[in-house]
Amino acid sequence: MSGLRNTALLLMITLAAPLASAQAVSDVILAPGGQATVLGGTITGRAHVDYRLEARAGQELHVDLKAPQGGERGSAYLNILPPGSTDVAIYIGSMDDDGQETLRLPEDGAYTLRLYLRGNDRDAGETVAYVLGLSLR
Repeated sequence: MSGLRNTALLLMITLAAPLASAQAVSDVILAPGGQATVLGGTITGRAHVDYRLEARAGQELHVDLKAPQGGERGSAYLNILPPGSTDVAIYIGSMDDDGQETLRLPEDGAYTLRLYLRGNDRDAGETVAYVLGLSLR
């Protein structure tokens, strides 16, 4: 009986895992021609924050990420995923020194801007505030 109970528990955990890791996506609307906006919020632990931005091939997206309480960026990072991608990025913020980048977008569609934590803040479940400046030309 205990083996059946363990199997049922394992099945429940396996089925619930994708639900627990689901993240909300917020749409960002920037008109072409140098439109800009500033977004802000917090990220906690292993969670991530996604923004979706519609853009055309050849447009330039400028991003500027700051996490004020942890220095310039703290442990907050930004990846930019191309249309259709769920995990492969065309810009990986952890490989950038200052959290700023201007990127010529390669295709039309919805880009995902994914904010996440690394290091001790991620592992300890800390909450980090961020400010993300965006412009699209």
